[in-house]
Amino acid sequence: MDVTTVTTGSDGPWLIAGLGNPGPDYAGNRHNIGSMVADLLAERMGGRFKRHGKAQAQVVEGRFGPPGPAGRRVVLAKPMSYMNLSGGPVTGLRDFYKVPTARVVAVHDELDIDYGTLRLKLGGGDNGHNGLKSMTKAMGPEYHRVRCGIGRPPGRMQVADFVLKDFSSSERKELDWFVDRAADAVEALVLEGLERAQSTYNS
Repeated sequence: MDVTTVTTGSDGPWLIAGLGNPGPDYAGNRHNIGSMVADLLAERMGGRFKRHGKAQAQVVEGRFGPPGPAGRRVVLAKPMSYMNLSGGPVTGLRDFYKVPTARVVAVHDELDIDYGTLRLKLGGGDNGHNGLKSMTKAMGPEYHRVRCGIGRPPGRMQVADFVLKDFSSSERKELDWFVDRAADAVEALVLEGLERAQSTYNS
């Protein structure tokens, strides 16, 4: 999809929050796949994340779709709090950019979906995900989610240990494809609407 760095326009923006933990120690973790998707979207826009002056987050402003009025304004965000405090930075950005909650998109890892599978939805529960739990507490549940399946931990491994480990060597073979497809799904959600994006990407 064509993504262009245009930051002007009168249409209201969408806020895309790639959830994860900050810092290099966490960058490759399963829990950080939302942040990986945000990085790819920023790369497609030719933009660089910069620290926001009013919220504990890094942001890139730009557009999805064609240049000019036909495109959709977006703010890509990576909260710089830890995952379980994501609600504060995301809500701060929502208020700063005057984004309706229904135009907020959380991109996040999902344990109850097989690795490599996507699910898009609006609203719902947090399914034990601490980032979503924090966001829902701060702004209510009626935001969009792009759920990136990571599967369940093997054997008796604890969930916390599983999500804070890097993807396995076999998973990494498909990781670039998976992140790319998730980024496509985010763009489709913003440009085409939830139902059309679900029909294409909910596999």
